[in-house]
Amino acid sequence: MTYKTVLVHVDNGKYCPARLRMAVHLARRFDAHLVGLHAMTAVRLPAYAIAEAGATLIEAQKEVAREQARGAENLFRKATEGAGMASVEWRVSADDAVDATTLHARYADVVVLGQSREGDGAGVETDFPEQVVLAAGRPVLVVPYAGNFEGVGKRVLVAWDAGREATRALTDAIPLLREAEQVHVVAFNPEGTAHGAVPGADIGLYLARHGVRVEVGYHRADDIDVGNQLLSRVADLGIDLIVMGAYGHSRLRELIMGGATRTVLQSMTAPVLLSH
Repeated sequence: MTYKTVLVHVDNGKYCPARLRMAVHLARRFDAHLVGLHAMTAVRLPAYAIAEAGATLIEAQKEVAREQARGAENLFRKATEGAGMASVEWRVSADDAVDATTLHARYADVVVLGQSREGDGAGVETDFPEQVVLAAGRPVLVVPYAGNFEGVGKRVLVAWDAGREATRALTDAIPLLREAEQVHVVAFNPEGTAHGAVPGADIGLYLARHGVRVEVGYHRADDIDVGNQLLSRVADLGIDLIVMGAYGHSRLRELIMGGATRTVLQSMTAPVLLSH
């Protein structure tokens, strides 16, 4: 398994250039086709506003959307042409950002998104990455808004709880794990029989058979939540990529994320590859 199609969401936000650099790096590293997608959160106007303004308002909205799409395309072209990339593709969707990205993700091996930040001008909802992770069925690499990340995956931390989501994330990350200098598999507060006699030992053997240079351990601190334990280990080990399962579900349009997932997405200090 390798990555042969990389999808990156492109907007006019302040932090989009860093996300594009990451996507270009991944595509070049794996000799992959890079797809840039522009789609914004749909603006739903109240009926009375449409009735009063009519066609004038609708046309003004369309012109703003066209201008945003042109700006995003210019960013994408600048990043890919500057890197000398030939296998690239630009797409624009009028659908809502979550729906469009979820659909296009079905035909990609990995999706690159940016960490949300209020007021960054991205034109998407603040829970956009979380919604895509839960709906896409593809691994999503989320790039922090703070920091400089020219590459990814030399020193990797895999958060392991022997669950379905963590298994999916780990196997989705194997192309990156194989090339890593060091992979740390860490079980935080391990409980139950799924871990076996030694937490992490079985998944460590699985990764070793894939040629991954792996170290296995577990970390227990019952007075500290798992998300903050994980972020602490990231700092201690100089990690440049976190791999973890995304836990959560949508209920009546409310997004409910697992505690560790929510903590990491809010406070990440390194790129995070998530799968659900």
